[in-house]
Amino acid sequence: MRGHQLAACVALLLFVGLNSTVHGQQSAPPPPAPESASVSDVDNGTVFRVNVDMVQLNVAVIDRKGNYVTGLRPSDFEIIEDTIPQKMATFEEGNQDPIMLLNPMQPASNPSASSVGDSRTGSGSPQFSSAGANVFILFDTSNYMYRGFVFAQDAISDFVRSLDNTAKIAFYSYSRDVARDALLTSDRSQVLRGVRSTVAGADAALYNALLLVLRDAGKNTGRKVIVVFSNGPDNASMVPPEGVGELAQSEGIPIYMISTREAKQDPMSTAVFERMSASTGGQAYFAKNWKEQQQAFASVRDDLSHLYALSYYPQPNPNRGWRTITVKLIGEKLKPFRIRTRNGYRPRPTGFTPDTPADTALAR
Repeated sequence: MRGHQLAACVALLLFVGLNSTVHGQQSAPPPPAPESASVSDVDNGTVFRVNVDMVQLNVAVIDRKGNYVTGLRPSDFEIIEDTIPQKMATFEEGNQDPIMLLNPMQPASNPSASSVGDSRTGSGSPQFSSAGANVFILFDTSNYMYRGFVFAQDAISDFVRSLDNTAKIAFYSYSRDVARDALLTSDRSQVLRGVRSTVAGADAALYNALLLVLRDAGKNTGRKVIVVFSNGPDNASMVPPEGVGELAQSEGIPIYMISTREAKQDPMSTAVFERMSASTGGQAYFAKNWKEQQQAFASVRDDLSHLYALSYYPQPNPNRGWRTITVKLIGEKLKPFRIRTRNGYRPRPTGFTPDTPADTALAR
């Protein structure tokens, strides 16, 4: 019951939005056109168009010494949803070109009208490119940041400059309100101007801000990650962190939390940051000084360049609740390696809609 309440709370805020607390650049990127498959009704020949979204996983493979394992192949991985084996649709290592293993319009099984597009699985439409990751940066400008504000700006700026040229970056800042300081772009100078324009604010509404960033990130296709710099606990949000974390899992967006020893001194914030990052496939860092902040951003950059991106079209699954995802490595030589990725998602039902003119949006 508690889980349903949290999900309902997040869903309500997603529809209502946080527009009353958002300032700065207001125009968000339009949602991508969804891939769809046509299914005919045997009784009257009516054609329905439905979404056939796929699940995308960002997977880090680590050896016993903490080093990234590279050069793996699709055949080295096994994906299981609940207890159902899945067939991989695409495979990508780092920023290399993706390998398409299945036709995006022909999922692994031949789904019936009752199973095609029965869920939105949180990875966007099956559109593929080698454009790299979409990185959404969220910066704490609350009154917790007064002491280390300039150092944090420097660390974020260095991180922006160091990202692969194929990556696109969006930059947000928050205190009680949220600002879209730079919309998703490949122009590093635009993002850096956004970083330098930030000023310290008042109370911290981290989870409100994170919900808004998740909503914006979900409108884009391809690999997406969120990198949060937070210097202290949340004392002004209206939404619970559990609901935000579950949404990030269902959308397939890893969250990297970079914080400071001030936040580490708050046990509740520490637990939330660690749990949210682990459940989404990201990581949490607690820096003691500005040099460790820079090192944390460098670790995130290295992680992004070594991730494997796997995707699959879900096999028919009667479970409409939480679906557990398990990724395994195949073979004795690979058993010592450790995998880090999200651990599941909650499908969102989407109904069938009759074929309509092009200007009529499909249910999302």
